Amino acid sequence: MLLWTGLGNPEPGMLRQRHNIGFMAVDAIARRHGFSPWRKRFKGETAEGQIAGRKILLLKPMTYMNASGESVQAASAFFKVAPEAITAFHDELDLHPGRVRVKRGGGAAGHNGLRSMDRMLGTPEYWRVRLGIGHPGSKERVTGHVLGDFAKADQGWLEALLDAVADAAPILAEGQPEAFMTKVALLVGDVK
Repeated sequence: MLLWTGLGNPEPGMLRQRHNIGFMAVDAIARRHGFSPWRKRFKGETAEGQIAGRKILLLKPMTYMNASGESVQAASAFFKVAPEAITAFHDELDLHPGRVRVKRGGGAAGHNGLRSMDRMLGTPEYWRVRLGIGHPGSKERVTGHVLGDFAKADQGWLEALLDAVADAAPILAEGQPEAFMTKVALLVGDVK
């Protein structure tokens, strides 16, 4: 089993924030691949399904971003999912809007959701799908940018990115992160 978690915040007023792009990504995957309805479990919401012959548990922690690891740890412990079978979909300031990078392990780079996962899992050796939201230009504007809603001007690239991630999910499920990144880039194209 693979555990794919989208990182975000649960408040209805936060759903369109840049910080919630991880939730948006797993929602898109669930819709595209006919996953079960979301249900409350493990301090979060889960949906189950199969992609490329692999059983996948999608998880949206409802613990708020800063405590995401509590939900991820509970689900991974219950299903005995090893860190290398866990993937976190999250916002990334240091990537241009609409770009995606996949990597295993590494630092949290100031991302409190990743920091919480590192702490609760006891290791940073899980996969990360870094979804670019762009940097606002100065450190003082980061919090407002991350916690701000996507603008109308962002909708083109955002929808293209979420569709591409859902379309390319079988490649990721097959354990081919490089091919997944290539496919997403090809599908997104130069949409801005």
